[in-house]
Amino acid sequence: MKGTISNLGLHEADASPRVAPVRTKIVATLGPASSGEAGIRELVEGGVDVFRLNMAHGSVGKHTETLAMIRQVSEKVGRPIGVLVDLAGPKIRLGEIPGGHVECVEGNDLFFIRGATSEQTDHFVTTYPALIDEVAVGDSIMLADGTVSLVVVERRSNEVRCRVVQGGVVRSRQGVNLPGVRLSVAAMSADDWKHAEWAASEGADFVSLSFVRSSVEVNLLKELLRTRNSSARVVAKIEKQEAIENLESIIDVADVVMVARGDLGVEIDVASMPMVQKQIIRVCQQFQKPVIVATQMLDSMQHSRRPTRAETTDVANAILDGADACMLSGETAIGDHPRRVVEMMRRIAQSTERQYLESRRQYLEELLGRSRLGTAGNEFLPRPQHLMHGLHPITQAVVEGASRIAAELDARLFVVASKSGVTAIARSKHRGAVPTVGLTDDPVTLRQMTLYWGVTPVVVPVGADVNQLLNHVCDWGLKDGRLERGDRIVLVAGIGFGAGGHNMAMVHEV
Repeated sequence: MKGTISNLGLHEADASPRVAPVRTKIVATLGPASSGEAGIRELVEGGVDVFRLNMAHGSVGKHTETLAMIRQVSEKVGRPIGVLVDLAGPKIRLGEIPGGHVECVEGNDLFFIRGATSEQTDHFVTTYPALIDEVAVGDSIMLADGTVSLVVVERRSNEVRCRVVQGGVVRSRQGVNLPGVRLSVAAMSADDWKHAEWAASEGADFVSLSFVRSSVEVNLLKELLRTRNSSARVVAKIEKQEAIENLESIIDVADVVMVARGDLGVEIDVASMPMVQKQIIRVCQQFQKPVIVATQMLDSMQHSRRPTRAETTDVANAILDGADACMLSGETAIGDHPRRVVEMMRRIAQSTERQYLESRRQYLEELLGRSRLGTAGNEFLPRPQHLMHGLHPITQAVVEGASRIAAELDARLFVVASKSGVTAIARSKHRGAVPTVGLTDDPVTLRQMTLYWGVTPVVVPVGADVNQLLNHVCDWGLKDGRLERGDRIVLVAGIGFGAGGHNMAMVHEV
C-alpha cells in the first residue's frame, strides 16, 4: 500500500489533537507493545514522526498489515508519517543451546563447532558456518550484546576453542559479534533481498542496510530499489569497525545515516563510543546527510515510568551534536508504556531545543549588532563541506542567503518548495531558529521530510505556481495557528516549481 496525500498537511487543524511541533524527529520501532491501529495511533499522537519495521522479527504478511495501518492512521490524523524498513543484515546468531541457556563461567573453555545442532551446552553452533575458518587465535568473540566475552585460544579443522574472559548467561539465538575480524559474509542475505523487494513494492519511505562495511554495499541496495521503481531513501547503519574506517565514502553515497550503537558498541571499544558517535554526526553534517542516533536512548523506560538522568543527558547531547532524529527500539516495541516514552523523548527534545535556540539567538544578536552582514548559518555545527547529491549549487547559495534574511527579519516561517526533498535537507542542516515548512506535491517526498530536523511537511496542489504556494502556506499557517496577520514568510522556490535549481527567495508579509 503506497498511500496518498489526499488530506495530509492542509487539514491538520481539523484532525485529532495535534502534537506541539518539535524540531528533532522521533523514530519508533513497532512491536507487540504497540501493535494494531490503536497502538500506532497512540504513538502518532504522542509525537512519532517515522515508524521502524524491524524485519529481523515478524513475518512479511504481518509487516504488510502494519504498514497499511500506518498509512490509514496517517490519513485519519491528517499528518504524514514515514516508514523505515530495517533489513536484518548478516547478523550472526547462536543456534539452539540444549536447555535454552548456559552459564559461561570465567576461565572455562567453550567450543564453536560445525553443524546445525549441538548436544552439549559448552559446544555452540552458529548461523555463520565460516566462523570457524575466519577467526584466529587471539581474536575476541562477544556474545549476548557484549555481556559475555571470549578469546580464541585454539583453532582446529572442525572446531574453535575459546576461553571465557567475562562470564554470564548465554541464551539460544543470541547475537555473536567478532570485533576486528573481517568476514566474507555477503552484505545482504537472501531474506534481505526479499525484504528489500517487498519494501519497494509497498512504497516504504526508507530502507536501512545493517552492518554496512563499504560504499559498494550501499550502492547495491540503492540499485536494487531503483530497478524496482522505488524512491525509498537508503539508510546506512554504522555498526562495524570497517564502517568507521570507510566512514566518509559510506556517508557520501548514503541518503541517511544511523549511528546504530547496539552492535557498534560491541564491535568497537565501548569507551570510545561517545567520541565515535560525535565523529559520525560531524561527518554527516559535512556531507549534509540526515543522521539518526539509535539504541538504548531511554532503555530503562521499557519498564520504568521515568528515564535515568544519564539517559536524558544522552538524548540532549545527541541533539546538540547535530542528530536529526532519535530512535526508540525496545522502549516502544516491547516496553510497558510506549506512548509515555515517546512523550518523554519529546519533552527532552523541546527543552534542549529551546535552550539551544536561545543561545543561538543571543549569538546572532551580538553578531548582527556588530555587522549587518551577520549569518544565519551554523554557529554550533560544522559548515557543510560537500554539496549533497542532487542539490544544485544555485539552490545551496539561495538557501544560505535566504537563511540570513529570515534571521535578520525575524521571519515567522521559512518555506521551501521541494520536489525531491534535498532542498529541505539543505535548509534543515542550517539548524535555523525560524521554523521550516517543506512544501511538496509528491507523496513520497512528503513522508520522507518527516525525518528532517525542523521541517514540517505540507502538501501542495500539483503544479502550483509561486502565488499559489504562498496562498496555500498562508491558509495552512493561519488555520494551524503558526501564522498571524503581519507575520513575515521567507519562501525559497524556483521559477518553474521543482525544475532545476531554486533560483528565487521571496519575503512575503501575511
